[in-house]
Amino acid sequence: MRVDADRLRFEVEARDGAARAGLLHTAHGPVETPAFIPLATKGTVRGLESAEVAGLGYELVLGNTYHLFVSPGPERIAAAGGLHAFMGWEGPLITDSGGFQVFSLSHGGVAYEVKGSGRQGGEHGSMVSIAEEGVRFRSYRDGAELFISPEVSMQVQAALGSDIALVFDECTAYHADRDYTARSMERTHRWLRRCLDWHRREGPERQAVFGIVQGGVHEELRRESAQAVSEAGVDGIAIGGTLGRDKEEMAGVLEMTVPRLPEEAPRHLLGIGEVDDLVAGIGLGLDLFDCAVPTRLARHGVALVPDPARRFRIDLRKSGREGNRAPLVEGCPCPACRNHDRDYLSYLSRAEELTAVRLLCLHNLTYMRRLVAGARRAIAAGAFDSYRGGILAGASPFA
Repeated sequence: MRVDADRLRFEVEARDGAARAGLLHTAHGPVETPAFIPLATKGTVRGLESAEVAGLGYELVLGNTYHLFVSPGPERIAAAGGLHAFMGWEGPLITDSGGFQVFSLSHGGVAYEVKGSGRQGGEHGSMVSIAEEGVRFRSYRDGAELFISPEVSMQVQAALGSDIALVFDECTAYHADRDYTARSMERTHRWLRRCLDWHRREGPERQAVFGIVQGGVHEELRRESAQAVSEAGVDGIAIGGTLGRDKEEMAGVLEMTVPRLPEEAPRHLLGIGEVDDLVAGIGLGLDLFDCAVPTRLARHGVALVPDPARRFRIDLRKSGREGNRAPLVEGCPCPACRNHDRDYLSYLSRAEELTAVRLLCLHNLTYMRRLVAGARRAIAAGAFDSYRGGILAGASPFA
């Protein structure tokens, strides 16, 4: 691990078993952990202004290096003063590396990974080749051939000016065999060294760098990767790659990985943000979580609610909401719950009105923010097990 207070400093303020509450100090201010990170994929959290996201209590958002590389391009964003100025976000920013998109282009989109379905070639253009040098692919905008290597990824993230940059990696799918997963992991470790070498020479002085642990579902590979990343001189550690076919296998992968990470390192679980997965991850000692779930659900008329039997969600586009005057969740302070009922929100969603997407984004992000804030308070009070049990049994984070 690298300790450089000018880049990033992490302090654990309270523990309850493995769960911990901390403070992550970045160049653009502190972040209370555990924290859920909304995705600002293309320089915006879907449907919301940056000030609205900050108003919900969020301190950290994540920009997508791949999408911003394709359009509008790092040069245009750098000319605007970096991603902070470009999108009007004053708080800390983290950028991914584009590595997940390498996985998508090679093995298929998210649906293929999660369900074993979907078309090969991914959902964002078509991958040309993955080689030691880097990845060649075609732009989903105009078909032009583009190239990302470890050095290009770090150069783009430097131009974006994020507080935390993730190293370039290859995210293998669950159906990849052990031999391929091992080779991919070893290449990811070589790419890690190249990322760090470039950043030491040319990276922004106050930009921290997180390494990514890979290894699929294989314990010996996860152990090897955790050690390699921990010893590489990074500022924090993310867990990436396939986490299994189902929640049970994912839990097993995390249980074999998290204890092998340095105690002093901030720990980021990439791409996971379901309610039950989040409280489980906090219980294992993870600090940061990012996921598209809250905003993606909103686009499809789905709201987060304290109902474990329905996977903590309600589909407002289904019939039967007519005349229902109840808010989405009692006590929720978001505009959707404060000013409207389920009948009206269902009507808007079924009519595919943009207002519905905005209101449900605000609600779902409010739900996630309150969920992690409650976990933080519970850890400080030594009551996290009770809090987690209540949430998984259907207790409201607004109670």
